[in-house]
Amino acid sequence: MRYLSLLGPLDWDNFPERIQRSFWPDATSLPLSTLAAAYLVKLDQHLPYMPHLRQYLVENPALAWVLGFPLTPSRQFSWGFDVDASLPTHRHLSRLMRTVPNIAFQFLLDCTVAQIQAELCTEVTDFGRAISLDTKHILAWVKQNNPKAYLTDRYDKEKLPAGDPDCRLGCKRRHNQRASAKLAPPTPKSNPSPANISVGEYYWGYASGVVATKVPGWGEFVLAELTLPFDQPDVAYFHPLMADTEQRLGFRPAFGAFDAAFDAFYIYEYFHREDQPGFAAVPLSKRGGHIRQFDDQGLPLCQAGLAMPLKLTFNCRTTRFEHERGRYACPLRFPETVADACPVDHKNWAKGGCVTTMATSVGARIRYQLDRDSEIYKRIYKQRTATERINSQAVALGIERPKLRNRASITNHNTLIYVLINLHALQRIRQRKAARSARTDNASR
Repeated sequence: MRYLSLLGPLDWDNFPERIQRSFWPDATSLPLSTLAAAYLVKLDQHLPYMPHLRQYLVENPALAWVLGFPLTPSRQFSWGFDVDASLPTHRHLSRLMRTVPNIAFQFLLDCTVAQIQAELCTEVTDFGRAISLDTKHILAWVKQNNPKAYLTDRYDKEKLPAGDPDCRLGCKRRHNQRASAKLAPPTPKSNPSPANISVGEYYWGYASGVVATKVPGWGEFVLAELTLPFDQPDVAYFHPLMADTEQRLGFRPAFGAFDAAFDAFYIYEYFHREDQPGFAAVPLSKRGGHIRQFDDQGLPLCQAGLAMPLKLTFNCRTTRFEHERGRYACPLRFPETVADACPVDHKNWAKGGCVTTMATSVGARIRYQLDRDSEIYKRIYKQRTATERINSQAVALGIERPKLRNRASITNHNTLIYVLINLHALQRIRQRKAARSARTDNASR
């Protein structure tokens, strides 16, 4: 009854099933909806392997019936069927998990978002208007991630692990620190200060990107998720996840909270709208060592404080997303020379004056002009705690170290984890509303 209450709200009748192709007329194939429901039970019970799930179902025959397993009749049991003979082998269950298209499990995530939105429509009016996006690293189940295993080619990204050829080598975090005797050779006497070196934590695996929204007083909810190999940057998750978020919400979120890894012009451009307020709350990464300033027309200012005219535009194809970039020239040398010297004596004056190149998108300007000290920015940026809390729940459900060895299984595993997180959240909402309704009825009596 507990799992009937937890899993029952999902739209199982419209679950995308596979085409039935059986070579034996009397054979009954396992419905994919049954596999999804059984795996949700596995996650909820913190069962690490498929054999544990199968044993749990054997010990709970009624649960096998509720989940929809094709039953084998038997008079040896009071409940009328042989549960052990009704269940497929654990190998078959594992095989199905790596062959089922992820879109089938994304359907369940669609259902949870729609139902949470429907339950909260009478409580809040801005559900999903502010979102946050973050990624969670996932360690592959390979010996390269075991620090006790002696490997000379542990971090050779060209040599894929035999245990999971789909995983990739990536860096969890990187920071600069002063070199020590173990990390770098002794410093020459001519330069006694130790050099700064880049130190990172490298793993083989995947990463899960998640979009979440926070509703004060009700909790945090998952809107979209995506799993990619660990060698992909954080910005690679943005456009696919926001497309899924828009499809599920029915509108584009007005505000977004991100960490510094998402400090890119197209992030700011996405949330910028002339007809409604909105922005992306992202810390500024001071690339290039200086902060650009602009005039009222959006032209960048040179070091002398003069607006730099646009000299030419071109399509940049060397970055992840093709976009238009503009080259802005010295206002005293283009389109014609109007001065004999630069007011600040710029070092490139003799070479034609200063030149700057940047994206022509409005997001490139908003990136510098965003007021990060304002109260609304700070309030939106606090939305990042939504993804932090979601990630904490996902870690408790085993997302960080899955006992799986291929990308397809890990992708489906992650999607069902977020489905379960939303199901628990939906259950809490309904229990809270029921308790409030009961208190109201008692007070009216």
